[in-house]
Amino acid sequence: MSNGNTLITTPLTADLLRGALELERTEHGVLPHRLPARARAQCADAQLAMVEAQPSGVRLALRTRATVVELDTLPTKRAYVGAPARPDGVYDLLVDGRLAGRASVAGGNVLTIDMTTGSATTAPGPVGTLRFDDLPGGVKDVEIWLPHNETTELVALRSDAPVEPVPDRGRAVWLHHGSSISQGSDAASPTTTWPALAAALGGVELINLGLGGSALLDPFTARVLRDTPADLISVKIGINLVNTDLMRLRAFAPAVHGFLDTVREGHPTTPLLVVSPVLCPIHEDTPGPSAPDLSALSAGQLRFRAAGDPAATAAGTLTLRIIRAELDRIVKQRAAEDPNLHHLDGRELYGEADAVELPLPDELHPDAATHRRIGERFAELAFAPGGPLSATTDRPVTTAD
Repeated sequence: MSNGNTLITTPLTADLLRGALELERTEHGVLPHRLPARARAQCADAQLAMVEAQPSGVRLALRTRATVVELDTLPTKRAYVGAPARPDGVYDLLVDGRLAGRASVAGGNVLTIDMTTGSATTAPGPVGTLRFDDLPGGVKDVEIWLPHNETTELVALRSDAPVEPVPDRGRAVWLHHGSSISQGSDAASPTTTWPALAAALGGVELINLGLGGSALLDPFTARVLRDTPADLISVKIGINLVNTDLMRLRAFAPAVHGFLDTVREGHPTTPLLVVSPVLCPIHEDTPGPSAPDLSALSAGQLRFRAAGDPAATAAGTLTLRIIRAELDRIVKQRAAEDPNLHHLDGRELYGEADAVELPLPDELHPDAATHRRIGERFAELAFAPGGPLSATTDRPVTTAD
């Protein structure tokens, strides 16, 4: 109830959401997915299942006169054994494109992860309610950005006036794939992940396929990129290949070529930007895997270290420096026949001077200030006039058809 008036319940349907590629009907409501079921079925990895269901970049987009909007959700929060409690996920409210509120939902399920053993357990919890009131009167566009790092089942949507989907605003659609940095690890909120900031500055509509720990050149991910309508595409490759110690140099170059070939099957001429890793000092010259720093964990801090052997690079083990050189070579080779393919060295987004000023708190992930810096630089380097992803509103969306 609000001011004595009964709130209207609106079914949660795909046309009210942006940034999700599929909605799954659940016992409680709907669960937004950033990978469709066919892709999810091709990988039984629990890490991927967790992160693709964390709705980074997913938002409700409503046109309404409502002054009150309520959203019932069932979050799944994460906890790490021995580490400080994580804050609740954040929901950002935008009214006509401007931040107008920020809130969290208490309760929900809790997924507890033991970094030393890799085991995980889930404890069920209750549905919670998010409420934004005192919204301005009159017709307006309301967006509720879901938490970028907290699985979120949508249970019910209520308002004190009817809502309808925001119509197409004619913006170019930017499809981005990357690691946990792209998903938004350690950003302050869903609209302040670096891709969300860059999209706002570039005036584009974001579809964020940043998959924490799972930017691994998987063929099913390439097919999702291939089949998703988009005007502009970027793929950020490297850090997860090192911190999982997944492959060797012999496999890396063919895997990159195959990944890009697949994307190009559906988007043969779409501007496509390959971004190499931002600076990560622990893995510049030391291979993975990344491992939790147990001494820091015993002191209640979550930090990582590089557990590989630098001498192993002679046998083809990957480091970030090696990956950057290979990506530069591969893109130059392919660009001779693909003028819409471009390369960006990730150190232009976050490099050595930045690491001195804004060090990575856990040795892997940027903090909120660094997300803002990366987002602003990406917008300047990629979306500005003359940039490789310079957006125009009259470019037709390209698809596999």
